[in-house]
Amino acid sequence: MTEVTRLFDFPYYQLKNNPSNSTFVTKYDGKWTPISTQEYVDKANAVSRALLKLGIKKNDKIAVISSTNRTEWNIMDIGILQTGAQNIPIYPTICAEDYEYVLNHSESIYCFVSDEEVLAKVNAIKSKTQLKEVYSFNHIEGCKHYSELFELGKDESNQPDVETRKNAVKPHDLATIIYTSGTTGKPKGVMLSHWNITSNALDSVDRLPVKGNDVRILSFLPICHIFERVLIYIYQYAGVNIYFAEGLDKIGDNAKEINPHLMSVVPRLLEKVYDKIMLKAEDLSGIKKKLFFWAVELGEEWEPYGANGAWYEFKLSIARKLIFSKWKAALGGELHTMVSGSAALQPRLSRIFCAAGMQVMEGYGLTETSPVVSVGKYDNHMFRVGSVGKAIPNVEIKIADDGEILIKGPNVMMGYYKDPEKTAEVMSGDYFHTGDKGEVDADGFLKITGRKKEMFKTSGGKYIIPTLLENELKQSRFIEQVMVVGEGEKMPGAIIQPNFEYIRDWIEHKGKDIGNSETEIATSEIIIKRIQKEVDKCNSHFGKWEQIKRFELTPEAWTIDAGHLTPTMKMKRSVVLDMYQDLYDKIYRQ
Repeated sequence: MTEVTRLFDFPYYQLKNNPSNSTFVTKYDGKWTPISTQEYVDKANAVSRALLKLGIKKNDKIAVISSTNRTEWNIMDIGILQTGAQNIPIYPTICAEDYEYVLNHSESIYCFVSDEEVLAKVNAIKSKTQLKEVYSFNHIEGCKHYSELFELGKDESNQPDVETRKNAVKPHDLATIIYTSGTTGKPKGVMLSHWNITSNALDSVDRLPVKGNDVRILSFLPICHIFERVLIYIYQYAGVNIYFAEGLDKIGDNAKEINPHLMSVVPRLLEKVYDKIMLKAEDLSGIKKKLFFWAVELGEEWEPYGANGAWYEFKLSIARKLIFSKWKAALGGELHTMVSGSAALQPRLSRIFCAAGMQVMEGYGLTETSPVVSVGKYDNHMFRVGSVGKAIPNVEIKIADDGEILIKGPNVMMGYYKDPEKTAEVMSGDYFHTGDKGEVDADGFLKITGRKKEMFKTSGGKYIIPTLLENELKQSRFIEQVMVVGEGEKMPGAIIQPNFEYIRDWIEHKGKDIGNSETEIATSEIIIKRIQKEVDKCNSHFGKWEQIKRFELTPEAWTIDAGHLTPTMKMKRSVVLDMYQDLYDKIYRQ
C-alpha cells in the first residue's frame, strides 16, 4: 500500500517507507517514552478490534478530549477511523455546558478523556448525553482505563472484519467533526472528509523544510484543532519523530531536553518569548547591553535572501554568534523553523526571529479549509515578511470584489453538521467565503488585511479596520489584548487589557510604587500615561480619522475560562463589549 487517500493510511505509509522507533514520544513520570511506527499500527488495530466488539458501527461518533497532546490521542484517532466511525475532538478548556452541547449535537456514544479535570466536566453532564461509557488515558479511580481496549482487542480473530471496515471507508466519507470555537453563539460542527484533510496534508508536505527520522518535532498546540492535527499527519508522512510537550508552561524545558528542529507556534507565544528576552536585557549593563540592543535593532532590519547586502550579513553573523545564539539555546539550540498560524504575526517579530536563525514561516487557513490555504517556505524564494506565503498546490485563492478571500479546492469542508442554512451562507458554487479580507500580490503572496465583518464606519462615514490598529498596538510589550471600538461613534476608541505579567516586572525594574494587583495597575496614572505613549506611537502610522482618541484599561486579564477568548485565543468581540460596557460608556458618554 503506497497510496494515501484516507487518514488511517498515513501510519501504514510511514511503516512501509520510513519506519521510526520514535514515531511519537510522550513524557510519563518524568521519562520520555517512545512508540515505534509498528507499535502505533498494532495498537490502533487492537483499538479497532475492540471497538467492533463494543458494537461500534459505521458513522458512529466517538469523542476524544485531551488536555495535552499525547501518543494515546493518535492511537485512538486511527483506531476509530479504521472502523468507519468518526473522531470528534473536543477542546478541553471549554465549559461543561459546551461539552454537553457538542456531545449531544454530534451524538457521541463513547468518550475518551485525558485526566481527572476533563473527566469531572464530562461526568457532570454525562447523564444528559447519549454516552455509553467514558475511558481515560491516565489511571483514574472509578474510570475505565483505555488500555482495556487493548485487552479486549488482543484476540485478532476479528481483524478481517477490521480490514473489511477499512476497505469500505472511501476518501470522501466523513472523518471528523470539528466544533469551531465561534466568537458568537453555539459552536458550528465543521464536517471534514478523509480526503479534505488527506489532500491538504499531501499538498502541504513540500512546504515542510525537514524530513526523515533523524528530525525532531516539538508538538504542543492543541491537536483537537485542525492546524496541529494536519501537521501530525504531515509529520507521519515525512517520517519525522514527534515529541509531545508536557504543556505550554513546559515548552522551554522540553525544548532544552529534546533539541527540536521544528515546531508550530501561535503569534502570542512568540510575543511572550520575545517579551521575556527583552525584560532580561534590562538587567544587562555596559557593553553587554549595548551589544544586545544593537543585535535587536539589526534584527528589525532583516530581509530574506541577503537583500540587505554583504556588510549587513557580516554584522548579522556577529550578532548571531554573540547574542542570538543564546536565544536559540533557550529553545534547545537546533530549532531552525517555526510554523506560525491562527493569527497575524507582527512583521517586526518575524524579522527578529528570522535574524536570530529561527525562521518563522507564516501560514493561513481555517477549520473549514482543513486548514492550510497558504504557507511560506524559505527555499525557492517562497517567503516574504508580512505575507502568509503562497497557496499550496490544488488550492485556489480568489479575491472577491469587496476584498473577501474565497477558497476553492479539495480541502474545502463538506459543510456544517446538521446546518445546511449556515453552510449555504458561506458557500457560493465551489468557493468557500472565509470572512477574511486580503490581497494577493503579483508574485502570488497572500496578505491578510482584516475581517470583513469587523470593519465598521464612524458617524463621520469613515471606514475603520480594527484589526490593523489592534495588530499595531499589540506590538507593544505593555499591551496583551486590545479591542478597537467605535461603530457609529465620532471616533475610534480602544478597550485594552494591559500585559500584567510584563508590567509587574517593569514596575520592579523601575522601582515604581503603584501596587501589584491588576486593578491597581489598570487604574495607575503612571501605567495609563505609559500606555498612552504606545497609543500615540500606533496613531502615527494611521490617518487622522483612524487614530484612537481615547482608551480604557480593563482591571483583569482576558481568558478562555472567563469567556473573553475562544479556545484558539481569538477575541469574542460581542462578549468583550458586553463585559466592558461601562468602559465603552466612559470612552463615548463621559
